[in-house]
Amino acid sequence: MVEYYKDARKQAQKEFRACVARGEHPWLPRLDDFVTSEQSIHSMDLGLIQIPMEFVVGTKSGGRTNAFARNFMPLLDGATEFSGKWERLCNTHLKEGIRDPIKATEYMNRYYVEEGNKRVSVLKYFGAETISAYVTRILPPRNGSDESKLYYEFTDFYRYSKINFLEFSRLGSYQRLQRLLGKRPWEAWSDDERNTFKAAYYTFRQVYDQFGGRRLSSTVGDAFLACIRVYGYAALRGITPSEMKTFVEKVWEEITLQQDLSPIDVKLTPEADSAKPLLSTIPAVLPKKILKAAFIHDKTPELSGWTWGHEQGRQRVQRTLHGELESKSYFNAMEPTGPDEPPDKRPLAVIRQAIDDGATVLFTTSPRLLPASLNAAVEFPDVTILNCSVNQSHRYIRTYYARMYEAKFISGAIAGAMAGTEERIGYLCNYPIFGQVAGINAFALGVQMTNPDAEVVLDWSSVGGAKDAIARLTAQGIRIVSCMDTVRRGGEYVGAGLSLIQGGSQTVLAAPVWQWGAYYEALIRRIQDRSLQSEYAGSSKALNYYWGMSAGVVELKLSDALPDSVRKLAVFLRDGICGGTCDPFRGPLYDQKHKRCSADGERLSVERIINMDWLNENVLGSLPTFQQLDDTGKATVGVVGVKASSEFPEEVGTAETSDAAEVSANAETSNAAQASANPKTSNAAQASSAAQAETPEVSAETEASGILSGVAKVKSAVKLSVKEKTSELLSKLPGASDAGKEA
Repeated sequence: MVEYYKDARKQAQKEFRACVARGEHPWLPRLDDFVTSEQSIHSMDLGLIQIPMEFVVGTKSGGRTNAFARNFMPLLDGATEFSGKWERLCNTHLKEGIRDPIKATEYMNRYYVEEGNKRVSVLKYFGAETISAYVTRILPPRNGSDESKLYYEFTDFYRYSKINFLEFSRLGSYQRLQRLLGKRPWEAWSDDERNTFKAAYYTFRQVYDQFGGRRLSSTVGDAFLACIRVYGYAALRGITPSEMKTFVEKVWEEITLQQDLSPIDVKLTPEADSAKPLLSTIPAVLPKKILKAAFIHDKTPELSGWTWGHEQGRQRVQRTLHGELESKSYFNAMEPTGPDEPPDKRPLAVIRQAIDDGATVLFTTSPRLLPASLNAAVEFPDVTILNCSVNQSHRYIRTYYARMYEAKFISGAIAGAMAGTEERIGYLCNYPIFGQVAGINAFALGVQMTNPDAEVVLDWSSVGGAKDAIARLTAQGIRIVSCMDTVRRGGEYVGAGLSLIQGGSQTVLAAPVWQWGAYYEALIRRIQDRSLQSEYAGSSKALNYYWGMSAGVVELKLSDALPDSVRKLAVFLRDGICGGTCDPFRGPLYDQKHKRCSADGERLSVERIINMDWLNENVLGSLPTFQQLDDTGKATVGVVGVKASSEFPEEVGTAETSDAAEVSANAETSNAAQASANPKTSNAAQASSAAQAETPEVSAETEASGILSGVAKVKSAVKLSVKEKTSELLSKLPGASDAGKEA
């Protein structure tokens, strides 16, 4: 036993010297040194439990603190009473095991020993995973920090799982794990479920350590969650370390991505031609190889406007690239083919079928298809897979989406110009998901720019239905409403685009459009010349394509019902956005509580825009809670919700989530024409589908002055009051030159 003590003491001395060299405290930390007696009052008894040895990090108070280095190995000389007791415990452990529990205090998921320091030291020396302990938990104050939020997510998770060895670094991960394991939020775990998970976790951790995972800044839990998201939990249960090694090796890039605080590289515009690989500029001697692409949808065009829009885009790019592209669509990828097929297996089966059919490029057009897309990308590394979603930190697939908030900003400016002073304007949204809250705020800022006193009343189609939401808005006397961006197929009619609703009729004023054909053409051409592959190889992050009006993937169709002056305003703003001189989110910005969200002149980063979960100061309404949403809404927010918290569990695969995107679904040709509420307004609606202003080139000064004059005429034409301070309004027009501001 003496030899064991000598070896343990050498480990202690090595740790001691390393801590001193790093400028760290070399002895065990004491909880009483940094947790006050006032905080100690807020405590709870957890009883006798098994605690992970790696999270036992110090002592509760003084005593034997200086007898141990920070790794709990003994520092005192071998010829002492202390060493004798340590050696006797060592002998007991080797013969029959240490059975007496220690006493410890837990704070922020770390354990500090009150009684039993030497027992901990001996068990750590022999590499024990856990130790039995009577534990008291001290609860820290909720201070709003991410660290505090994450800890309380852990305590919630512990209540129903009794798992204390799992640690994450990102908010929302505990509930995300719960959902991936097929359990409802806050559903309790059985003993068998806990033991099965523990076995899978420690098998993974063993392999993770072999790959050098402990050198990463992310946690073992982060890495294990990434592995589950790729393969599914069922595939990782009960497997051997050798099998786990194969899995981990294939997804190591996904695992290492977890340590990056900014794991997503968002591409806002197509790369310039100069960024293309050198070989792509050499004229081809041989005919181009035909590219085979598959478009995989979770619904059919007959039932989903979102699917219909993507299918229209596929047909357009097929015509454009005739002779260079072969494409095929696969519908209803979420629907099992029979009662014996599990629903979660169907998407991957469809993807595999598409690959068997010869496809080397896959576009999966719904966030619901993301898990299967990721699994297939790992299984088929030579196949390029893109999923239509945004804000996804996955290394092996690319995602693509469009900045619809740019069109919403212009729509808001049109609404403000058409509305009277202090008139309320309606906005119908579906779910609080990535990008949609930015659309609400961009619309509100557009309204605020042209009509500073107007307010935007927000309602939600996922709370009681779209038709009822429109009725709630019009019942308040609201006549200008930003409705859905396309007519839903196979469901109730609620109108589309920015509409004027009065006297039982509905006239479309403007209709945002997703130009999927243009998007797919640009992506496929980049795949053909290998610039997309080169971009992926040159980055270590997850690539998200988030293009906008400047790339031609978003458009705003203007109705002939719009007065010419308002049309000029819309074109002026569109040109500013495309040219980079108009930024809808240029500060200062204020939320509903008049809290400043950005500085004067500051441009919000794309990450802050995508993740917006606050509403602009002129918006009346709020984001719905998870419990308020209908079933489809809960499923949608579960996949791409803006809040990564226990209220918003992530991978829900039970309801139809692609409908979320239908709030801004596509019309390659005549979206606005579908928006007429009845035959009385069909002429105006049909005119809007093809309307696009032809504006002569004029100076910013002349054009801005003309716009202001036109706005005044519009208000006069509809018998509404006009803002007196036109110079102040002009100064608020993004993109106007200094000369224009002085006009």
